[in-house]
Amino acid sequence: MKKVYLVLIVIASLFQSCKNDDCGECFTPPQGFIFELVNTETGENIFTNDTYDPEDIAIVNTINDTEREFQFIAENQIDLIQISKVGWETEIVNLEVKVGEDTVFNLYVNAERTTDDCCSFTKYNEIEIRNAEFELDSQTGVYKILVDLN
Repeated sequence: MKKVYLVLIVIASLFQSCKNDDCGECFTPPQGFIFELVNTETGENIFTNDTYDPEDIAIVNTINDTEREFQFIAENQIDLIQISKVGWETEIVNLEVKVGEDTVFNLYVNAERTTDDCCSFTKYNEIEIRNAEFELDSQTGVYKILVDLN
């Protein structure tokens, strides 16, 4: 009988130690990446001016050759590519963004999912845009990728 009480006390103390009332619900999803592809010479969006077709976009993680989800946002003559599934877990990705046969740029991200003061969030250790010139609009968070069509 003593063993049963001892087991019950151990189980009860385990449940007590798991309960932490100081932490409420605190979760911050990772920030997505938004890109606008523009002609280097004219500054025009290359989807808006029909240079490229959004149906031809492909995004592949070259580290493991898997396709990555993205959304094409077409509103009010502003055509953007949004990649929002990076950083939900600790990971390193090297995304090749292609339109048709053309590799437009590569996005390298080293993301670490972490917890601090009971809150879960993503820390980006490194973000690099490779093989293209770009500008980051700090107000909107949109990366403007400059595409040389010559």
